[in-house]
Amino acid sequence: MLKNSDLKSAYWCVVSGSELWTIDGSVPFGSAKEFGLPFESAIEIDRIDQHPVYWLNHSELDNDLEMTSLRELLVVGEDLFLAASRAIQFGHMTQSIRFCPQCGGRTHLNHRELAMQCQDCRTLHYPRIFPCVIVAVRKENQILLAQHPRHKEGMYTVIAGFLEVGETLENCVAREVLEETGIRVKNIRYFGSQPWAFPSSMMVAFVADYESGDICPDYNELSDAQWFSANELPPVAPRGTIARALIEEIVGTIEQNHHLTAS
Repeated sequence: MLKNSDLKSAYWCVVSGSELWTIDGSVPFGSAKEFGLPFESAIEIDRIDQHPVYWLNHSELDNDLEMTSLRELLVVGEDLFLAASRAIQFGHMTQSIRFCPQCGGRTHLNHRELAMQCQDCRTLHYPRIFPCVIVAVRKENQILLAQHPRHKEGMYTVIAGFLEVGETLENCVAREVLEETGIRVKNIRYFGSQPWAFPSSMMVAFVADYESGDICPDYNELSDAQWFSANELPPVAPRGTIARALIEEIVGTIEQNHHLTAS
């Protein structure tokens, strides 16, 4: 017998690793009956415009679905992208914390807490979140951009790195820029943040000004680093990423200053 819940329209985040089931490039929206999904296994993790967002692990399903990298969902609305990111991180939690780090006991998902709970010592283990900094550095009318070996088609982006133990976010910004490019920065300012579920990062974004030094890339981390003029940028990070938002912020500031100077 069908229940009302089987017929309720919702967003369905079916995840596997850093991939989700998509239809026409977006998270499917419809009822459990329409998609043949097991509503009883679904967990509500968010609401968008009064519609629930459900999370399911692909491993719980019997049928194969077309999966797409979370990166491809950068073009959807922010609310939906954040909900999809949350589902990815919950999925990663169920795969990476199958045994209790404290006593070694088997864990199971606590649906109320959305955490993995040890069946022996009862300890709750929540999704791990790894803080990273990402920073756009400005030098007069130029922006510092770098290329990583993993970047395709010559894409450049801003500097990023993981926070270390006992380090402030601002210290991390200064250290990462110096280590990767040989540049010292000043006037470090908070810009914004973005969950980055690959698999469990939180990107904390800053802007900073050039202080001193010549570019000397760390080729263990980068394949190139250069100063670029605002009107002569190389291919850069895609829209929807906080890296692109940082680049546009610096370029906008440079262009605004240019207009003020010209007038």
